[in-house]
Amino acid sequence: MPAITPFVSSLFPGLLEAGAKLIDRIIPDPAQREQAKLALLQAEGQQALQEMQVTLSAILAEANSADPWTSRARPTFLYVIYGVILLCVLGSIIGIWWPQQVFQAAENLNKLLGAVPESLWWLFGAGYLGYTGARSVDKWRGLDR
Repeated sequence: MPAITPFVSSLFPGLLEAGAKLIDRIIPDPAQREQAKLALLQAEGQQALQEMQVTLSAILAEANSADPWTSRARPTFLYVIYGVILLCVLGSIIGIWWPQQVFQAAENLNKLLGAVPESLWWLFGAGYLGYTGARSVDKWRGLDR
C-alpha cells in the first residue's frame, strides 16, 4: 500500500467523516449503507496502522543506524548540559575554600564564551529552537515520523 502524504494524512479524518455523510445520502439500503461505513472505518484503521508502522520504522532506523551520532546526538547534548550544571554546583562548593580561583575560572569562562561571535550563538539558537519547534508541531499534528 503506498504511503499517504502528511497533507492527505492530516485531512484523512475529515475525509472519512465527509465520506460517511455521503454514504448516508447516496446508499438508500440500510444494510449496504452499514457495509460501506464499515469499509470506511476499516480504511481508517488501516491508515492509523500504516502511520504507526511508519513512525516505528523511523524510530528503529534511527536507533539501529551505524552512525553513532544519529542515535546519540540528543542524549549527548543533554549529557553536556548536565555536566555544565554539575560543574557549576561543584564550583560553588569549591568556592567556599578557594573563592579567588573560582571567580578567576568564572571570569575566564565568561571571556572564552564571549569570544564566540554573536552570530554563531544566534545561529545555534535559531537552529535548536527551529528543530524543536518543528518537531513539536509535527507531534501536535500527529505527523511524528
